[in-house]
Amino acid sequence: MPFIDDLAFVLAFLAVIACGLMGGLFFAFSNFVMQALARIAPEAGIAAMQAINQTVLNRVFLAIFLGTTAACALLTLYTFVHWDVPGTLFLLVGSLMYLLGNFGVTLVCNVPRNNALAKLNAGSPDAVAPWRHYVEHWTRWNHVRAGTALAASALLMVGLFLMLAMD
Repeated sequence: MPFIDDLAFVLAFLAVIACGLMGGLFFAFSNFVMQALARIAPEAGIAAMQAINQTVLNRVFLAIFLGTTAACALLTLYTFVHWDVPGTLFLLVGSLMYLLGNFGVTLVCNVPRNNALAKLNAGSPDAVAPWRHYVEHWTRWNHVRAGTALAASALLMVGLFLMLAMD
């Protein structure tokens, strides 16, 4: 395997792990965190989610989220240049799935909702309706992020296996 293919293999290997990690994180939020926040008093749910949205912007999360985005972007470029390498179709589809279904959905759907939530006064009675709307729509898009991250991980893994088969 030439050096560039070795580098792509390592990048894809790391992307498989990171996509799986992101998918697990988003799955946990969709499966029980958001449901729990929706069951408690709106004031408490709003305050908790506001705190979560501030806390999640830390070095570790951002490094994994943005690092996975960068890895998938580089893998996408790799596939266009090295289309003849076995597994590139799976690397391309998996990478695009993460880029669109995670990075894209986060920027277009989840972050604007988080920004709107940050402006709510958790103790205001006027915050209840926006909170319920937030929970429903944010969670729906988070389901998309969970599913696409896990699917991306699986597709990238198939691409890795096919790259190994060429040796």
